[in-house]
Amino acid sequence: MQAFTQHQGVAVPLNHANIDTDQLIPKQFLAKVTREGFGVHLFHDWRYLDEAGVEPNPEFALNRPEFAGASILLAGENFGCGSSREHAPWALADFGFRAIIAPGFADIFYQNAINNGLLPVILPDADVQALMAAVAAQPGVSLTVDLERCEVRDGQGRRYGFSLDAAARQNLLEGKDAIGQTLARIPDIEAFEATAPRWR
Repeated sequence: MQAFTQHQGVAVPLNHANIDTDQLIPKQFLAKVTREGFGVHLFHDWRYLDEAGVEPNPEFALNRPEFAGASILLAGENFGCGSSREHAPWALADFGFRAIIAPGFADIFYQNAINNGLLPVILPDADVQALMAAVAAQPGVSLTVDLERCEVRDGQGRRYGFSLDAAARQNLLEGKDAIGQTLARIPDIEAFEATAPRWR
């Protein structure tokens, strides 16, 4: 998993509340055996005018040229609600997003995002709206998401502090998913196994 320390990137606004996992990655695109290749289907029903995904919707933010290469998503309350599918953060990460900034996230999505190296940043609604206004005034502007300092910076000197569970923050900083966390304890595991009764 790629470590997350500090990321600067183009921010794209989706000022909608309750963006659910079926909007993030519709169910018909879940039949893959790896976590790669989902980005092309991200927001499929909003990004395309046709079912086949051939004709882009020019009005949708991710299709607008000023947001090309966006890697920070600004969204409304309760982002990632709906089903518990892990494909939702996979699709966001595969598309190129590193951070999602919103007033709140669905619990399962929030943890799935962290487990897959995608940083969910919770800010007060007023702060998210201020960032959206800044992006609307200057489309294509970059934001900086700094996990070491736990703050978002907008390039105009404004800073927005956020918090994250200490263990989750450390795992993201070190780029450790659940497997990486286990591998980091190999010496302890081996020491335990060496002293454990044979019957175990």
